[in-house]
Amino acid sequence: MLATFACTPAETRGRLFAEDESAFRSPFQRDRDRIIHSSAFRRLKHKTQVFVEHEGDYYRTRLTHSIEVAQVARTIAGALGFNEYLTEAVALAHDLGHTPFGHTGEDALDALMKPYGGFDHNAQALKIVTSLERHYAEWDGLNLTWETLEGIAKHNGPVTRPGGDDPATGDLPFALTDYNARHDLELHTHAGGEAQVAALADDIAYNNHDLHDGLRAGLFTVDEIRALPIVGPAFAAVDTKYPGLEESRRRHEALRRVFGVMVEDVLVTSRRHLQALNPASAQAIRDAGAPVIRFSDHLWRDLQQIRAFLFARMYRAPAVLEMRQRVTKVIEELFPLFLADTTLLPPEWREDVARARDEIALARIVGDYIAGMTDRFALETHARLLG
Repeated sequence: MLATFACTPAETRGRLFAEDESAFRSPFQRDRDRIIHSSAFRRLKHKTQVFVEHEGDYYRTRLTHSIEVAQVARTIAGALGFNEYLTEAVALAHDLGHTPFGHTGEDALDALMKPYGGFDHNAQALKIVTSLERHYAEWDGLNLTWETLEGIAKHNGPVTRPGGDDPATGDLPFALTDYNARHDLELHTHAGGEAQVAALADDIAYNNHDLHDGLRAGLFTVDEIRALPIVGPAFAAVDTKYPGLEESRRRHEALRRVFGVMVEDVLVTSRRHLQALNPASAQAIRDAGAPVIRFSDHLWRDLQQIRAFLFARMYRAPAVLEMRQRVTKVIEELFPLFLADTTLLPPEWREDVARARDEIALARIVGDYIAGMTDRFALETHARLLG
């Protein structure tokens, strides 16, 4: 049963291009399915979170991360009465716009794209599902519902920033403002509750699996993370219940308890906020002026301590920094190469190049091409073209 504040298929604002509805799938189910079958979703298999794709088969990729986020998001959405299909669609799409090499690749590409409108992975995800996926006969993109597009664009909150020519959008990446001019996603408001659930599920998933991947990589030890809030009590509970448990099982049991603590906190805290707000519709959640789905203040402070530890010991570990420098160089050398000689782009990109009116348009095409690369393909392309 959906709550009164859930997004319902009957009340969807529809698609940019009108379509006949399915006889057996809701609009949000169709959105989810189109995302899963997209080329961009398959490419996530070879795009990494922190480590580069070839460094180990057991580390999370963007694909496994997206599946984990979707699982957590469905659980929370179902418990709170939100639409699980819409929540799942947003969760599965939230990382589609990531470049090769994770946030390192995004930082490098954003710096290169500054003169041409900037780069942001959320904006790029929107561009992928509205333009760059080109498989359907009648339109570019996936023609997703307004609610799914809204969730992709602003699941982390309103995306307007001060500055820029248009006070309604602020100084935003071009990909966001370009699409919003054609199809208003109300970027100045919070997203619906389903997208807010997907955003918190993302936080839960990466906080948990970064601890797991960091342990597997040997960047820190169990004894070190036992000093962290949430984590320490989880290990203590496992040691009490299963004294002498084999280490890999002990680690798994503890981290699944960390997972559970975060999910339970979101459920308890969000129920309290929903009861206080008493929203009569999905729009009431958008208009609340603040996120309704959230962690408690004390758990958020605990998570900040965990993130600070991971930043120092994982994201800025010497081995990771060394790889960051290497892959940053790959992006920095490929971008000007393609910009100077667009004949190096694949044939299917030539039509876009022929329509480009100036260097800005050309640079955005090059940026789209590089952003779509997997880790492996970017390294292979760099080696082939530059040695």
